[in-house]
Amino acid sequence: MPDIDIRITGRAGRITLTRPKALNAMTYDMCMAIDTALRNWREDDTVDLVIMDAEGDKAFCAGGDIADLYETGIKGNFDFGRTFWRDEYRLNALIFEYSKPVVSFLQGFTMGGGVGIGCHGSHRIVGESSRIALPECSIGLVPDVGSTLMLALAPGRLGEYLGTTGHHMGPGDAIFAGFADHYIPISQWPDLIEMLEASGDAELLATHSTTPPESELAKQQAKIDAHFAGESLGDILNSLSQSDLELATKALELMGRNSPLSMACTVEILHRLRGPSLTQRKALELEYRYTFRAMEHGDFLEGIRAQIIDKDRNPRWQFADQTVPAIAVSKMLQPLGKETLTFEET
Repeated sequence: MPDIDIRITGRAGRITLTRPKALNAMTYDMCMAIDTALRNWREDDTVDLVIMDAEGDKAFCAGGDIADLYETGIKGNFDFGRTFWRDEYRLNALIFEYSKPVVSFLQGFTMGGGVGIGCHGSHRIVGESSRIALPECSIGLVPDVGSTLMLALAPGRLGEYLGTTGHHMGPGDAIFAGFADHYIPISQWPDLIEMLEASGDAELLATHSTTPPESELAKQQAKIDAHFAGESLGDILNSLSQSDLELATKALELMGRNSPLSMACTVEILHRLRGPSLTQRKALELEYRYTFRAMEHGDFLEGIRAQIIDKDRNPRWQFADQTVPAIAVSKMLQPLGKETLTFEET
């Protein structure tokens, strides 16, 4: 298919996203093509590892292709979106649980759906241009594609900070927060991919890994923890509004653009996930409760209208005063019953 190149080269299953002009945004067909390839290669003894990369310098994958989601949603057809998210989340789980090494090369922007395919594998490579972010709250969603697992596991309260602000992580930040493993200069990637294809040995990545740039998030860790430890979005906003720190001012500015309902639900999801029973499947199932309802009851369609369609950057959010009742959060995250996200048995 024109948007993705799937093949076997040497000992490697190769997946290359080929939509550089669209920042390699993921379509439903691309998602299902990756799913099919991974299932086939899982049982193929000639494939020792999987390598994911993308054409172009600007992005590995800047998110999901949401045009079709909007067009169907405004017509009252919520099933297309629900099917997209359900199958995408199952792919995210497949990558996370894959029995063979999955190596991803994350140049430029990796956001939203790109995190779902690029940041769940066993070996996640970043370079000088890498920028990883979860901007879903700006379009009326919550961080999804399994990203809430990484947010819940991130040091301190970085998860709440990254999830509610959409802060862009450079390579050092991405490694510190748990979204990447190795920093390798991008100029070395082509030769490294050839070595991986020839050898099928993912362990050689560690020998090429170098010291990443310093993490700005690590420097700000204590301040972030102090302001983002509240039980609710309201607690966090109240703490930030009483601070004269530059970090607080910037966080409030970023959060002021986002859906209050989305941010409140993001905080609640992370609080529910933390603990000994945290699993990737639990994270995805909880995210799906929100996205299943996002078009009908959330701010998703309005967020897309304001950001992508009309581009007026003036969304009419629910709870625009940023006071989100606990009952509104509970309704978005209540169990789905027979619509609960399920996974194949492995």
